[in-house]
Amino acid sequence: MATVSMRVNGKAVSADVEPATLLAELLREKLGLTGTHVGCDTSQCGACVVHVGGKSVKSCTMLAVEADGAEVKTIEGLAENGQLHPVQEAFREHHGLQCGFCTPGMIMSAVDLLARTSDPSEREIRDWLEGNLCRCTGYHNIVKAVQAAARAGRE
Repeated sequence: MATVSMRVNGKAVSADVEPATLLAELLREKLGLTGTHVGCDTSQCGACVVHVGGKSVKSCTMLAVEADGAEVKTIEGLAENGQLHPVQEAFREHHGLQCGFCTPGMIMSAVDLLARTSDPSEREIRDWLEGNLCRCTGYHNIVKAVQAAARAGRE
């Protein structure tokens, strides 16, 4: 067993984990943060995307011990003071979701993109989200939602 300590959504947490425990497992099973979805276990679908040190990572392929000492943010940590994050709000307003399974990973990836560039083109958005699979929406409304969140962030 190894003890890992990190800040998750602004709170200090510590847990004993097996060395092979994935970050997604720690978040979901030990910390109860089930908004981080696991869809493929092979880093293909992106449903498990969280931020580690401010950057989006696929938590199903990152060991929990690799996040020791890091700042981790999950979909549960985006809203503040009861207000949805602007990207969450844009997904709601522009129907960038259907079944919702991919939505947390899409939103976390989009937040990272918008932190890097305030005015991404449609091509940049599509390229950035390439590692996030959605079986329901056809991506059109997801791209519209990210564009709307970018516009709102610039205004």
